[in-house]
Amino acid sequence: MDILSLLGILIALGAVIGGNYIEGGHIGSLLQLTAFIIVMGGTLGAVLLQSPLPVFWRAVRMGLWVFKPPSIEPERQIESIVEWCQIARREGLLGLEGVSDALEEPFARKGLQMLVDGREPEAIRSVLEVELDATEEQLMHAAKVYEAAGGYAPTVGILGAVMGLIHVMENLADPTKLGAGIAVAFVATIYGVGAANLFLLPIANKLKSIIHRQSKVREMTIEGLAAIAEGENPRAIEAKLQGYVQ
Repeated sequence: MDILSLLGILIALGAVIGGNYIEGGHIGSLLQLTAFIIVMGGTLGAVLLQSPLPVFWRAVRMGLWVFKPPSIEPERQIESIVEWCQIARREGLLGLEGVSDALEEPFARKGLQMLVDGREPEAIRSVLEVELDATEEQLMHAAKVYEAAGGYAPTVGILGAVMGLIHVMENLADPTKLGAGIAVAFVATIYGVGAANLFLLPIANKLKSIIHRQSKVREMTIEGLAAIAEGENPRAIEAKLQGYVQ
């Protein structure tokens, strides 16, 4: 569980609700079903219109990373690579076959399998870099779904505000209907701007940060596997890879 994400959400909501209370308002004034439907439904529709279905579903699944990000431990990965190098020097590259079969992470497992097959260092680097670039691009497209939603939400909020004001203007002769229209107008703006700047854009940036760190670890893995294939000694490989975590 990412405590900072949970803490950030609680602080953001607490600041808005607490500030409203200090100003003499009550939470009921911020709860408007009509405004919620306009902003969230409009934003979702715009996102669905721009996104291919696989990208959208990938973005939905990646949303869980905000609270439970994938394990990214560069120091542990360096230890693993040094251990693989020691096995290769002691038992030969075929000694890595058992290690490869036991690995759960598909990227490193593919690289180890190529090592076991006796592929040249440049071939290993070339194949894995293509896979790295393709994976990073797919994940970035998914993260940008949240970024796009953060761009649409404030505009849809303004749309909801205009609709509320139209309702007000149509009912100037009936004061009993003015309050609801004005409430929708202002609350829709709050929902749009709040959803974008307190949730959607921060989620997009957090996902991009996770993707960037994940890619760095995979770049490090590529260099380590290529170094093993070139026959470098474990200490030299460890010193080289430490540059990725400084």
